[in-house]
Amino acid sequence: MRSGPAIVLMGVAGSGKTTVGLPLAARLGVAFIDADDFHHADAKAKMSRGEPLSDEDRAPWLDRMGASLGADRAGFVLACSALKARYRAVLDAQAGPLFWAWLDARPELIAARLASRTHAYFNPSLAASQFEALEPPEDALRLDAGRPVEELVTAITQALPA
Repeated sequence: MRSGPAIVLMGVAGSGKTTVGLPLAARLGVAFIDADDFHHADAKAKMSRGEPLSDEDRAPWLDRMGASLGADRAGFVLACSALKARYRAVLDAQAGPLFWAWLDARPELIAARLASRTHAYFNPSLAASQFEALEPPEDALRLDAGRPVEELVTAITQALPA
């Protein structure tokens, strides 16, 4: 049994997973975890070249992340794209039960956000591939990523199971 909530903020790159996740984790008194920290150097290099990751590229990343989260008995907020249902299923199987919050964003918003930020390895040209890979979740709290951060944090905390 976890001592706190296990929340996954999912969505395409630039949807605000880290921006929302940090204050959410602080409000809940749990750790913030960035899924990017589980990528190997070769995957980061591939993305920096503007090459989308394949399911095969993502499999070891998901396994490392799921194993780490499954061993975590404290609560956490994970910022993770989790674009496909099978990716979410892996995390649920290894680290569940998880509360899923989807930061749903329009391509125009993502393009503007990615144009105004720098990232260690994510190439903004990958945005289109993120939308192509996205399989909208049926069992997640769906939130408009364009809403103010504080509103999103409040909406998520209010939606958490008691």
